[in-house]
Amino acid sequence: MSSEGLFFDPTQVKMVVESLSNEKDLPPELIFVAMENALAAVLAKSLAEDACVRVEIDRNTGTYQCQRVWQVVDATDEALELRPEQVLSEEQAQARDFNASVGEEVLELIEFEPGRIFAHQAGQMMVKFVREAERAKLAEHFKHRIGELLTGQVKRVTRENIIIDLGDQIEANLSRKEILPREIFRVGDRARGYLYAVEPENKGPLLMLSRVHLNMLIELFKLEVPEIQEGVLEIKSVARDPGVRAKIAVKTKDTRVDAVGACVGMRGSRVQVVSNELANERIDIILWDENPAKMVISAMAPAEVISVVVDEQAQSMDVIVAEDELSQAIGRGGQNVRLASQLVGWTLNVMSEVQRDEAAGLPAVTELCQALDVDETLAAILVREGFESLDVLAQAETSKLATIEEFDEALAAEILARAQSAMVSEAIALSELSDVSQPDETLVALPNMPKLVAHRLAAEGVITANDLAEKSVDEIVHIKGVNERLAADLIMAARAPWFKNGQD
Repeated sequence: MSSEGLFFDPTQVKMVVESLSNEKDLPPELIFVAMENALAAVLAKSLAEDACVRVEIDRNTGTYQCQRVWQVVDATDEALELRPEQVLSEEQAQARDFNASVGEEVLELIEFEPGRIFAHQAGQMMVKFVREAERAKLAEHFKHRIGELLTGQVKRVTRENIIIDLGDQIEANLSRKEILPREIFRVGDRARGYLYAVEPENKGPLLMLSRVHLNMLIELFKLEVPEIQEGVLEIKSVARDPGVRAKIAVKTKDTRVDAVGACVGMRGSRVQVVSNELANERIDIILWDENPAKMVISAMAPAEVISVVVDEQAQSMDVIVAEDELSQAIGRGGQNVRLASQLVGWTLNVMSEVQRDEAAGLPAVTELCQALDVDETLAAILVREGFESLDVLAQAETSKLATIEEFDEALAAEILARAQSAMVSEAIALSELSDVSQPDETLVALPNMPKLVAHRLAAEGVITANDLAEKSVDEIVHIKGVNERLAADLIMAARAPWFKNGQD
């Protein structure tokens, strides 16, 4: 059928609409609208660059009517100069025999003799509008499928993108930045990706796929682990270094089901299938725990965690591991600790036992600073020389203190006097607290626990080491003689049994 017949033979219009509707699987109304828009666009271009044209096709007879649309504005309106092809003043409208007032719309019937060039241009415009309608329909269909895995065949490979044929003439785009490191795709290869966006404005494929998205890993496990699809298991958190390593935390809703074992599968069969799909990405599966400190123990695998210091206000943890496992805990390029941090959602600072021990004197320094009213430099000198507590310092002799390189006899005597005075004050305070509540031996025996602080904790209901383990830094830092560093150190010591049990 000729282009002239397509647009200008009313007897053929309905036949053309039905044919295109069936071929493109689009509603007939969309074809009619595309035809009207095509005619209006080409006709407007032939009249004036900014002319506004309206075309109406009768859905039953196929006849059409073309009209130029004018807006009537006030004679002083600047639109008369800015849009002369779209507006008329009231006087100009009356001169054209239009009986219209300001603010109204007038329609001028257009009489024209279409030629082959006009018909060809209209036909091209028609194809454009039909394609836009197809893309709009495709976008509407697939926007409800965002979050799914789509599989197809590689159709074309360019420098920036890989075009995937999903079948039924539907294409998807897999950008180079969305594929795994060292992955190579060739025409004809099978490819699977996670649909993360539908972008109708793209000139190319509007379906955007990714193989590095976090949810790609989740969706693959859903395919391989029936318990997840059934709702028995839940993936609570995921961290990925795409194509290299990943960590996932899973939780079971049925205590009879082993969450980690179900994801690993018989002899690792399930996790191996997922790993193979992701270029042998190494995947660690751990059990989710509501307590982030306990979860960190598993998240840091394969390194064994000795203890953890939690700073709930800063959402950070100091993770202590053995000296010979420090590099393993950190991982190449910090990968292991980075993924564990992403998985738990806390900032993790990994240190060895040696590094922890080097910092262990800090609480003693803090205690002496407060008790003696001296700066950290002087308190650190006393700790270095073995005077790690007020008790030890108060029982020392002036002559022994004077042997310290940085001290003289006057300073030694002043320090000793302050220490003895602080001990008297502490004894008075202890006697005042003795009638309130006595701390349990487990609390008093904690490393770096000042005796007076133990009694002050007991006065507020923190009787045992287990009571203290349940507290956060913010909950005890207000107690006199306790700063954030000492609070964190004491809580870490109280929680030590948690980590030992976790490793057992």
